[in-house]
Amino acid sequence: MSSPNHNLDEDDDGEVFIDESDVIHEVDVDEEDLPDVDDEEGAGAEVFDDEGDDSMHAFTGHTGELYTVACSPTDPILVATGGADDKGFLWKIGNGDWSFELGGQRESVSCLSFSSDGQLLASGCLDGHIQIWDIGSNGILKDIWFWLVSRIIQYGCGMLIRLPFLTCHGGSVTCGDFTPDGKTICTGSKDTTLRIWNPKSGETIHVVQGYPYHTEGLTCLTISSDSALAFTAAEDGSVHVVNITTGKVVSSLVAHANSVETIALSKSSHWAASGDADGKLIIWDLRRSTPRFTCEHGDQVICLTWLGSSRYLAAGCGDGRVQVWDNLSGECVKVFKGHSDSIQSLSVSANGDFLVSASLDGTARVFEISEFR
Repeated sequence: MSSPNHNLDEDDDGEVFIDESDVIHEVDVDEEDLPDVDDEEGAGAEVFDDEGDDSMHAFTGHTGELYTVACSPTDPILVATGGADDKGFLWKIGNGDWSFELGGQRESVSCLSFSSDGQLLASGCLDGHIQIWDIGSNGILKDIWFWLVSRIIQYGCGMLIRLPFLTCHGGSVTCGDFTPDGKTICTGSKDTTLRIWNPKSGETIHVVQGYPYHTEGLTCLTISSDSALAFTAAEDGSVHVVNITTGKVVSSLVAHANSVETIALSKSSHWAASGDADGKLIIWDLRRSTPRFTCEHGDQVICLTWLGSSRYLAAGCGDGRVQVWDNLSGECVKVFKGHSDSIQSLSVSANGDFLVSASLDGTARVFEISEFR
């Protein structure tokens, strides 16, 4: 049916044209307000590269690079992220309408950690301060405390203790952690030493240094679940295992030629994994202190996490990809795409269904991993 108010002319090819009599009203438009010709996605829409996006959810609330992500150990959809925009956020997987900003951050949020019962969240900033958040069962934040990060350490099921200053390293402290039993602190430094501390008195129990230990600055450490061993890595490409009780080096894992950036221990067996700046991922048999598999990445291996108690290991890389490796075969069984810049942190949801990544591209992405159990 034709409109009685318009005289439309149709050419021989069936195309329809309008003339001045068809104009109802003229509107002046500033050319700067017009979208770019190539901007088909519209304002604020994510534009993915040609490789596509494998994530089932992306959190885009940050306005700068992301440095850290932590999944709640009790709520399978609750996630915390922090980054260079001086902000931390709580958000929920699959619920794009819910997020809560962790306000009052004074600098870039570089680390996040939930207590084991999921009731407290600690956020650490580059200015040396942390905030402790009390998270109710419904996810609403109730109380906030501020302390200097060098005087407050969180561990266990949410217990907080006030510490004396721990000052003896001769260089920047690059890594540190409580033992899982909460009785000891281990810290690694640019000064090539590992220090083992008494958290109550602040006294040094052991200083690990010299042959056969690292010859360059420590980059990362992790501690065994029984609180007996500290695994440390350094810029010289070495990985050493230290008995925390005696302070002695009990094993050395030798295979890397470049700075080792990350170490992860398997929860279910005598396996460990380490990744270096040259793109090499090594899976270790700890009973023999020998490489089980050497896996070549296309870019720097920045972060590692085992997928629960399974045989699978996820690696975050400098090229923005997350690769999943099978420890039994040494093969890469999955590559997750979606990020456009390097992955800085990985975390697995409480139910093991999701892997969350934080990237320098300013987004956190959620990948489904229920098949890797």
